[in-house]
Amino acid sequence: MLLSRSLLTSLSFFTIFACWSPNLSAAPRAELWSYWQNHNATSGRRIDHTRWGLFLGRYLDTMHPSGIYRLKYAAVTEQDKALLGEYLTDLATVQVSQLNRPEQLAFWVNLYNALTVQVVLDHFPVSSIRAIDISPGLFRRGPWDAKLMRVEGRHLSLNDIEHRILRPVWQDSRLHYVLNCASLGCPNLPPLPVSASNSEQLLEQSARHFINHARGVSFTAGGLTLSSIYDWYEEDFGNSRADLMKHLQSYARPKLANKLKNYRGGIAYRYDWQLNAP
Repeated sequence: MLLSRSLLTSLSFFTIFACWSPNLSAAPRAELWSYWQNHNATSGRRIDHTRWGLFLGRYLDTMHPSGIYRLKYAAVTEQDKALLGEYLTDLATVQVSQLNRPEQLAFWVNLYNALTVQVVLDHFPVSSIRAIDISPGLFRRGPWDAKLMRVEGRHLSLNDIEHRILRPVWQDSRLHYVLNCASLGCPNLPPLPVSASNSEQLLEQSARHFINHARGVSFTAGGLTLSSIYDWYEEDFGNSRADLMKHLQSYARPKLANKLKNYRGGIAYRYDWQLNAP
């Protein structure tokens, strides 16, 4: 049977789309931008994240019965939108390469989270951050590849901050637990700004909370289900099942840790992209 030219064209497009579709939600690999390795170990400068803390205190609901923190986007006043914008504008003037490493870590994590919230507010109401389709390219979804800000003369996207700065420079899998993508499936948005003095505590607490919540790790009649984070960023958790299980066990409560230790079955992955709104 001969196919028409138009049908062949349609099938060719579908084939290309099908090949690309699985990668639409795949995470970029860590790829170091060497410039951002620069730092000043002797610097005593501290960046003021007070305004971000005020914003979180007013709009982050940490008492939701689901255990998933919710951001009250609809309640944010124009005054506080401006406050958030001023905070981000000031961060853009910081010479990050002249900070010490702990201050740099706090800078980048707070910037990522605050910038994500601003993007959602700029496009609210939306049901999912993936509906904010401002990234360049036909097969891109969401806002992550849009250049949203300039720091030290370099245009940066959310993906740049996470995958070209934070992940390759610090090489700490716990960073995934403090970076929030405004979704129910994501680890909770830290309830206070990350700082040089509290970063270790927040990294540990955030890892423990996520792993002991059903959206991170859960057992059902069908077996073990993990957050897709552990699939997308497999290389950050040791790049083997044994390493991942060891990581999960180190933060799991005793009962869950014992189940993980003795589990030999298959693993399913899931992620809820619904907006982390009330």
